[in-house]
Amino acid sequence: MAAGDTDISICSDTLISLGAAPISSFTEGTDSAQACDRLYPDLRDTLLSTYVWSWSLKKVQLARLATTPVNEWKYAYQLPGDQLTGALAVFETSGTDQRSVRYGWEIYGDELYSSMETVFIDYQATVPESSMPPYFVRLLKTALAAELAIAVTDQAQKADYFRALTYGSPGENGRGGRMREAMNIDARGQSTQIVEDYSLIEVRQ
Repeated sequence: MAAGDTDISICSDTLISLGAAPISSFTEGTDSAQACDRLYPDLRDTLLSTYVWSWSLKKVQLARLATTPVNEWKYAYQLPGDQLTGALAVFETSGTDQRSVRYGWEIYGDELYSSMETVFIDYQATVPESSMPPYFVRLLKTALAAELAIAVTDQAQKADYFRALTYGSPGENGRGGRMREAMNIDARGQSTQIVEDYSLIEVRQ
């Protein structure tokens, strides 16, 4: 992991790459600090949500709420406060070799409704900068440079350059450049995913 990285250090390194001075705080009063404060958090969370990064995944048991849903479900469960994209997989027990439950639950806002007595989920969480691997921090810096380029340098060419460096050509649909590089590195440590629970397979059995 890229120990020592912070939101300020990432923004400062990005500003330096654009030929601007680094910042020491989001509230120091400079135009660069204000631009970073407004643009960085949303960009970081968007990049985290764009791909299921292995180091951003968590497994937890949801806490059942005292309130009862008004519709067909018996129970309401509180989703984690650090979630990014809702539940990636839902389980009824914490036992080994469990298959995810594809039906029998729905998400409403920050709550999950179900009639299951217990609910466990896999989800993607926000991650502090100090826990982000170097390949993602590198991606984040060039993506931020693309966002900051016009505000900091007033040069659209720089924005285009860093956008292409980050995401590749338009034909690559945001999956080229350093984005592809980061996804490939992350995928090396993941086991091959096998489709075991799919409606078309069930129909043919």
